Amino acid sequence: MKKIGIFYGSDSGNTQTICEKIADKLGKENVELIDVAKASKDQLLGFDNLILASSTYGSGDLQTDWEDFIGSLDESDFAGKTIALVGLGDQDTYSDTFCDALYHLYEKAKGGKLIGQTSTDGYSFDDSKAVDGGKFVGLAIDEDNQDDLTEGRIDAWVNDIQSKFA
Repeated sequence: MKKIGIFYGSDSGNTQTICEKIADKLGKENVELIDVAKASKDQLLGFDNLILASSTYGSGDLQTDWEDFIGSLDESDFAGKTIALVGLGDQDTYSDTFCDALYHLYEKAKGGKLIGQTSTDGYSFDDSKAVDGGKFVGLAIDEDNQDDLTEGRIDAWVNDIQSKFA
């Protein structure tokens, strides 16, 4: 398996912590963790396998560093790449925009081969742009209200995506 670039944006540290857990489960030798606040487009283009992770801010926005970074990317930059997405959100406080950051990443990355869609079962929210065909377009995590489910969700997701990376 080629190395996986995990690009994340994190203000509170939750997204970084989740990405570190994912990296541990994938095997740190197979992964490079990169904070998008310090990333370049060339770094992202250097990976065939990507995990893009962002928390959702305000009314469904990407994390601030992602807002700045994503503008430098085109859908075509993801052609030929295998991509998995991770989104963090708060399904109680932001029930109408739960994990919408996943949608914003998806819209940019859909030029590649997307893997890692997950079930909406076990979540309680009113609406999310990140749901397509009854599933989240990536891994949805709620550290505010369901942190007790995070480990199991990460384990199941990593088991699903691991063999799909080239």
